[in-house]
Amino acid sequence: MLTEPLPKTLDVRKAAARGVSIQGILKPLDLQRFGELLASPDGVVEVVLEFSRDEDNRYLVQVAFEADVGVICQRCLEAMPARVAGSNTVAVVWTDEEARHLPKHLDPVISEEACDLWELVEDELILALPPFSYHSDEDCNTILAGLSRTDPVEVVGSDKPNPFDVLAQLKPGKK
Repeated sequence: MLTEPLPKTLDVRKAAARGVSIQGILKPLDLQRFGELLASPDGVVEVVLEFSRDEDNRYLVQVAFEADVGVICQRCLEAMPARVAGSNTVAVVWTDEEARHLPKHLDPVISEEACDLWELVEDELILALPPFSYHSDEDCNTILAGLSRTDPVEVVGSDKPNPFDVLAQLKPGKK
C-alpha cells in the first residue's frame, strides 16, 4: 500500500520528457468536489501517474487510481463502502484550439506549465463513481425492516377549514 502523499502540482513538460512515474495517496477531504459526493470523509485514494510523450509529441498522462470510500445507498439511504477504480490517458494541452485537434481517444486537460494533479485525479474519480449505489437486497431489507413501524399511526383531525368547501358551494344544486 502507498503511504506517500501525491504532490499537488507538477511541470508536465519536464515530467513527460523524463518519463516520470509518480505514486501517491490522497484523502477525500483533500478533494472538495469528490468529497461532497461521499457519505463520509473517510477513505483513501491510491494514484499512479505516468507521464510520457507520444509519436506526435503530445504530453500524455496515464492516470490509474483505486479508492475505498463510503457512499450512500439509494435504496435505504444508509452509508455503505464502495471501491472506485479506473484508468485513463489524458493529453495535456495549453489552449482550447489544441484540445479541439486531439484524437477522439484522448481526453484533453487544459493546463499551464504546472498541472494541478489533485484536480486531474478528482475529475477522474467523479467520472468513475457509479451514478447509483445499492446494498445487496438482503442488507437493505434488514435495514429497512428495522426502520418499519409496528405501531399504527393515528391521523389527527384538523380543525382548519377545508379550502375546497368554497368550490363545493359553486356546484349547481347547492346553495
